[in-house]
Amino acid sequence: MNEPASPGPADKDPRPDLVALLPELRAYARFLQRDRARADDLVQETVLRALSALKQFQADSNLKAWAFTILRRVFLEQTRRGKREDAALATHAHTTSDLQQPHAADISDLSQMLWTLPPTLREALVLVGAQELTHEEAAAICGVPTGTMRARVSRARTRLAQAFAEGTRPWES
Repeated sequence: MNEPASPGPADKDPRPDLVALLPELRAYARFLQRDRARADDLVQETVLRALSALKQFQADSNLKAWAFTILRRVFLEQTRRGKREDAALATHAHTTSDLQQPHAADISDLSQMLWTLPPTLREALVLVGAQELTHEEAAAICGVPTGTMRARVSRARTRLAQAFAEGTRPWES
């Protein structure tokens, strides 16, 4: 009697891993949309597209980068349908709750300063900094060379550091 071969890594069902990515997808969507309801809709559309394209996913590739690429493309498609990217990102004013932490003002300032960055720099910093993707993965998601992604992250960090050093708050002007 021949026993059936046990499923190898190539046969692994990626759906549970996709479900595990939902909080990270939602966080990235929140950075793009700045509105919880729209971010949730964006994640829902992303998951639907990912599930329908699951046969295209290669088991030896990075599921997180693949899903983030889908999310970004869905966001850009939605933006192109009638809104400029800046208008879509600035639809709702960013609000922060009163944090009960000693550095709440600094966190609030960082959050506000992040939204003053150009969208490409903000996106690069969020992908590499907040989402902990490699520069290569973030570059693949955005469809740019790795060097471009490294430069964007560096420029974003430099601008934030300068703004903190100068104590400027452009959102209060």
